Amino acid sequence: VQLQASGGGLVQAGGFLRLSCRASGRTFGRYAAGWFRQAPGKEREFVAAISWSGATTQYADSVKGRFTISRDNAKNTVYLQMNSLKPEDTAVYYCAADPKALVVLITTPAYWGQGTLVTVSS
Repeated sequence: VQLQASGGGLVQAGGFLRLSCRASGRTFGRYAAGWFRQAPGKEREFVAAISWSGATTQYADSVKGRFTISRDNAKNTVYLQMNSLKPEDTAVYYCAADPKALVVLITTPAYWGQGTLVTVSS
């Protein structure tokens, strides 16, 4: 599986962005998928995850109520809608996927995409 993330950019605090992650491969619809981020000088951290069916989602506490993860398996794409953005959301955002359970995706995903930079100005 190859993952291609897009949608990053510069936005003011309080604004919104939608990230997209398009996957290659006919079996992506059976993969758990998610988003991670890495801020300058910090370790990469989990942001959000979604099961292969879309029925189950999980979020980091720092983004609950502001970010929404969704997927369209017909388009092999996972989305991250980010609202009420804060300067501390500034980071490179990476999408990830794993053919196993959501818990595996959250800890050690098998596949990573390249990052897309999100910058939130104050």
